[in-house]
Amino acid sequence: MIPQPEGIILTVKVLVVGNGGREHALIWRIAQSSHVKELYCAKGNAGIWKIAKRVDIDPSNITSLAEFALKRGIDFTVVGPEAPLVEGIVDEFEKRGLCIFGPTKKASKLEGSKAFAKAFMKKYGIPTADYKVFEDYQTAVKYIKNSSVPLVVKADGLAAGKGAVVCFSHEEAIKTLENFMIKGVLGSAGKRVVVEEYLEGEEASYIVMVNGEKYVPLPTSQDHKRLLDGDKGPNTGGMGAYSPTPIIDSYTEKRIRKEIIERALTGLKKEGIYFRGFLYAGLMITSEGPKVLEFNVRLGDPEAQPILMRIKGDFLKALTDFYEGKEINLEEDRSWAIDVVIASKGYPVNPEKGKVIKGLEEAEKLEKVIVFHAGTDIKGESIITSGGRVLNVCAYGDTLKEAKERVYSALSLIHFEGMHYRKDIGDKAFKYFD
Repeated sequence: MIPQPEGIILTVKVLVVGNGGREHALIWRIAQSSHVKELYCAKGNAGIWKIAKRVDIDPSNITSLAEFALKRGIDFTVVGPEAPLVEGIVDEFEKRGLCIFGPTKKASKLEGSKAFAKAFMKKYGIPTADYKVFEDYQTAVKYIKNSSVPLVVKADGLAAGKGAVVCFSHEEAIKTLENFMIKGVLGSAGKRVVVEEYLEGEEASYIVMVNGEKYVPLPTSQDHKRLLDGDKGPNTGGMGAYSPTPIIDSYTEKRIRKEIIERALTGLKKEGIYFRGFLYAGLMITSEGPKVLEFNVRLGDPEAQPILMRIKGDFLKALTDFYEGKEINLEEDRSWAIDVVIASKGYPVNPEKGKVIKGLEEAEKLEKVIVFHAGTDIKGESIITSGGRVLNVCAYGDTLKEAKERVYSALSLIHFEGMHYRKDIGDKAFKYFD
């Protein structure tokens, strides 16, 4: 990794895998390190290609990525999205003697299978909602008809944040079952479903870096998963986030660490699973305390953006030291950071693509504003949309109010046909300041 004999600072070649806003934020942060010799991204986007060398290999093409890393002498790889992790990219790289930060295929089942994660939580006493797992449609329908609503229907497999539906009527729950299990709208991810109780409370995200039994918490954050203001509309991959969140106070954080993170690491050890990478607990802060909605095995997106904005120091050095088993200390910036996602018309079902984006340079010139690209591409001299979540417009502030005012001023400068974004990112926190 980065050995440092006295008086010598060695540099490394780094590869980041992924195409979205999370990966742009990772590359932006890693590029600030004095230890970077060369920085690559597979496959990236229009924003990433300004600061990292483009690798035209899809993140799902694990064998080709490993071959590229060997051929180019990549010293350290960081994986952004969940799909390659679940498919075994870490196993493939490690088989070839390559250093890569992320969990193995076996460890990634915590995100890759909702049923596995729920059984794991139940076994090791991790607080979560009561649930049932179904592979037969009619059996699931019968169970739902005899259950009280609201309840939550979840696809077992990966669904890019769109596989969990809060159902407020039996009819809605059965329709969701039909979409997942019969119509196959999520492909194989919906063949098996988890039906669980609806938890009352407020959502928050808690992410830690893990290496075996060691873990280091990242700054707290809160995501906004619903498409529309006031938490209306369908679930998405996330429409915005901010950090830190007052929802996780010191008492709640102690409970999260003891009852969730540490029990999870104990459980993984007992299962013979070595976990190294980011572990994300999507939480509901209930009247009974924090409960896990889901585990993810990577940085959240859009949480990564404000989190990485607030981590001080050399993040690449911290990552590589932690990878090697050294003790590290992550210092947080005292500023607030906020991220608002601009999405395409039709997202999350059928987003429009190919729209020319204007106003990026004007927005980026504003003080304490950063624009991370997600679904963008280059056509001629224009930057165009190429996905559902297109941009992450982010800002710092001494207060959350200041950060919010700054980010929405920047948003007003950016335009493309059919764009939309939420106007209430961060508003849930303001009641804690009264």
